[in-house]
Amino acid sequence: MCGISGFITNTSISETQLHSLVTAMSDAIAHRGPDGDGIWLNANEGVAIAHRRLAIIDLTTTGEQPMTSSCGNLVMVYNGEVYNARELSQELTNLNLRGTSDSEIILEAFSQWGITKTAKKLIGMFAISIWNRSERTLTLVRDRLGIKPIYWSNTGHTFLFGSELKALTQHPDCPKKINHNAIAGYLRKCYINAPHSIFEGVHKLLPGSILTVTAGSEPKIEQFWSLDNVISNSTPYVGSDHQALTDLEVLLQDAVSRRMISDVPLGAFLSGGIDSSLVASLMQNVSKSKIKTFSIGFDIEEYNEAQHAAKVAQHLGTEHTELYVTASDALNIIPSLTSMYDEPFADASQIPTFLVSKLTRKHVTVALSGDGGDELFTGYERYFTSYKYRNILKQPQALMNAEAIALEALTPELVRKLNNFIPGFKNLSKGNRLSRLAPILREGDLIALYRKTLSHNENPNNLLLRGTEEHGIPWQRAKNIAFNDEYAMMQYIDTLDYLPDDILTKLDRASMAVSLEARVPLIDHRVVEFAWSLPKNMRVRDGQGKWLLRQLLYKYVPRELVDRPKMGFGVPIDHWLRKPLRDWAEDLLSTESLRDTGIFNPVPVKKMWQEHLNNDYNWQYGLWDILCMQDWARKNTYEN
Repeated sequence: MCGISGFITNTSISETQLHSLVTAMSDAIAHRGPDGDGIWLNANEGVAIAHRRLAIIDLTTTGEQPMTSSCGNLVMVYNGEVYNARELSQELTNLNLRGTSDSEIILEAFSQWGITKTAKKLIGMFAISIWNRSERTLTLVRDRLGIKPIYWSNTGHTFLFGSELKALTQHPDCPKKINHNAIAGYLRKCYINAPHSIFEGVHKLLPGSILTVTAGSEPKIEQFWSLDNVISNSTPYVGSDHQALTDLEVLLQDAVSRRMISDVPLGAFLSGGIDSSLVASLMQNVSKSKIKTFSIGFDIEEYNEAQHAAKVAQHLGTEHTELYVTASDALNIIPSLTSMYDEPFADASQIPTFLVSKLTRKHVTVALSGDGGDELFTGYERYFTSYKYRNILKQPQALMNAEAIALEALTPELVRKLNNFIPGFKNLSKGNRLSRLAPILREGDLIALYRKTLSHNENPNNLLLRGTEEHGIPWQRAKNIAFNDEYAMMQYIDTLDYLPDDILTKLDRASMAVSLEARVPLIDHRVVEFAWSLPKNMRVRDGQGKWLLRQLLYKYVPRELVDRPKMGFGVPIDHWLRKPLRDWAEDLLSTESLRDTGIFNPVPVKKMWQEHLNNDYNWQYGLWDILCMQDWARKNTYEN
């Protein structure tokens, strides 16, 4: 696990300038690789690339990067782990390895087989940059599910890339004009979806993609893997329940076992939920000694899963470490979030994710995580909520329009009045639940219903001084795919949007901020392809998701230890905003601060804030999005 950065240019530049610029880019992401750093540059070729190393496999100098192929033509920097490197080495010819790193093997594979063919063979997580000296082309490769990040920007004469946005912004050619359209989308779902970033002209390479560019030209992008192709080419699974369980266990055990290969200590995050408990179970199943597991707890019961994790750990016999954190511990993280995530990012579980990463790093260098199970095996409660309400869309459109008008009339004042006559009405309407149905009724389709289920702010454009929301690529594509069931449509959107741009972004930045490598076996692409072949009744049965995944877990952990409502990995933002964070929020949401940043319309924002303080609506998520954006704007330089 490492950090990569660099640039190519067709302008005249000295080696001293190249070295100075790429060093600044690399230094900005030093936290991603504290075990070493390297630079390769050539003024005649107009290229400079840098690497920050977190040594996991082959701790010697033979694993250092940038790395040059044995033929001398390819120069590579690479962030990630490829778990089938040894098998690939058996297929290569005339291989004379200097060390034992996976980096050297995949570089030789790129040299012998080419970029696309090699990428299709890799099992793992990776963001790779390859400079071809003879062709003077730079190629970027990102793994299939988007586990490892890579940003890029093409200014016409300079092409920049890096693991994090902060690496690119060290170069004077990096665009700094704010992307107001991206902010509109961010306000709906708390993250900026790829390929966009907070800056116009800076992009995230989409998962499963290969980008190739020569200095001064437009990059060409191709996909070597896509979920669309998996869905269209998948053969429906026709085996029995027992056979499916056996096949899943073999596949997941292999995925977990491969991710336990390490030359440094490793462990696992354990929340006590289905996914993390299964990963820990499979790890312990093949380990000759007690594996290390880690969890954190909160003193607020509805947010605390530590006691559940402890029971699972005790049953499995792991070496378990837990840390109970106070509100003060969590609040102390907030000032560092902006620099940790580079661009506005407002999934509040970023706080506990960082805290558990920090705890884990004190004991190990690698941790396995259970992320991805909800997207693949129909785990989120919102899938069932949307499915439940799908029947409202079967009404005549005229009736739905009339219902929308009535719902839109439910102002906070009217809600208070109705509560005098209908006890509990205020609780029903808290969080704007009823008014959320209005736009769904107007649009009249399940995709719109699901989008509203995810929405933090229903009308993000109305909160901004400029900018128009653009629904992401997966939302557009979903309309043209013939899904086998309604759940599959929602899982598709989440796998291509929410998973890489929220869940995996959160995991990558939080873990790498403390130089911890996080591995995610449940989204091994072979597991993904298997999951998409399963019929609905192997994912959802008796009104419960993750059916097949649960059956596998029950082989290792008694169901009474893990069968409980899903809690999520949250923090009490609603309470914090009204009490310990109130002064901080008041400052960022003052009329003066809102005018200074020049992004938000102060009138509707301050109205939201007052409604939250009055306990009329619970705007915790919508306000957290705005506050994280404001904090980012205050601490960063940008062109409005």
